[in-house]
Amino acid sequence: MVPWADNSPSQILTASAEDVSVPAKPRAAQDVLRDKLLSELQQGENPGVVLGHLQEQVNGRPSLAEHCMGIARALGRAAVEAYGPTKAQSYSRPVCDTSYASGVASMG
Repeated sequence: MVPWADNSPSQILTASAEDVSVPAKPRAAQDVLRDKLLSELQQGENPGVVLGHLQEQVNGRPSLAEHCMGIARALGRAAVEAYGPTKAQSYSRPVCDTSYASGVASMG
């Protein structure tokens, strides 16, 4: 500290070596994909197109198949928020069974 510095607790910054060497955990592929697709939807992309992107990703990366239903449900809920239940349902595609429709129904 220097004599002219503000010594109030809100102005004192301290450095800590705690957990500095612990790298951030990488995000799971399904979380990255879900966030990417939700972002597409929120930016105005047609929900049918976004569901097509989901299907392409699952086809290209079969390990995502077990997460497809949860992602499709999240897309359905987001589509209801963006378009309302009736219009959101009109974008339904046979991706991950009926998970998108289930997401729409849960919000409508």
